[in-house]
Amino acid sequence: MENLDQAGLTKNESGVYLALIDLGPSLAGQISRKTGLHRRTIYDTTEMLIKKGLVGYMLKNNRRVFQASNPIRLLEMIKEKENMLIPLVEKLSGKYAATKEKEETNFYTGKEGLKTIFEDQLSSKEIIILGASMKAYEILQFYFKWYDKARKQKKIRAKIIAQDKRIKNIPLSEIRYLPEKYASPVSVNIYSDKTAIILWASQPIAILIKNKEISEGYKNYFSLLWKMARP
Repeated sequence: MENLDQAGLTKNESGVYLALIDLGPSLAGQISRKTGLHRRTIYDTTEMLIKKGLVGYMLKNNRRVFQASNPIRLLEMIKEKENMLIPLVEKLSGKYAATKEKEETNFYTGKEGLKTIFEDQLSSKEIIILGASMKAYEILQFYFKWYDKARKQKKIRAKIIAQDKRIKNIPLSEIRYLPEKYASPVSVNIYSDKTAIILWASQPIAILIKNKEISEGYKNYFSLLWKMARP
């Protein structure tokens, strides 16, 4: 039996409505035999279906002959519910935005998880990268060509500290280098009030922290190393 609960119908309502679709105009006794429901249940159920606009009836010899409405009414019912929910959702969304925690910590794994972080950076004004690694280009092959192009279009500048001199010619960026002995597979990307700590491994892992004090702390640490690094 088709399931009409998504349209808000109970099991009995679904059974009666579908029976009328199969039978056409019918008396309560005919519907009862088709569905296996008691005649009293048929009358109660058809009353609910009439209120929902899914069933109508005509009188023949003082007896009700029930008939199903066009099934398009099911879609209309869903749209009516959506329209009724819009003001409530808007109200709840406002409360959610006001009470949502401002500090968040999220964990990401795999290449797609890292792409989520980099695409989030495209909504910032500047990106600071501490410990840029060539492994990033190995793990996300071809992706950074798209990413740098998108960043360039949005005029988002980057300041980068790296240990590998092969990291160069990155658009809209200023790069300085520390000695290679300090190289690490871990890099830190700071943007807006967020800090992304990324382990560039075959199965990369990242922790994204949304906390202004932490991002400011890393920016201060970056400034110190920036003065020590060389172009």
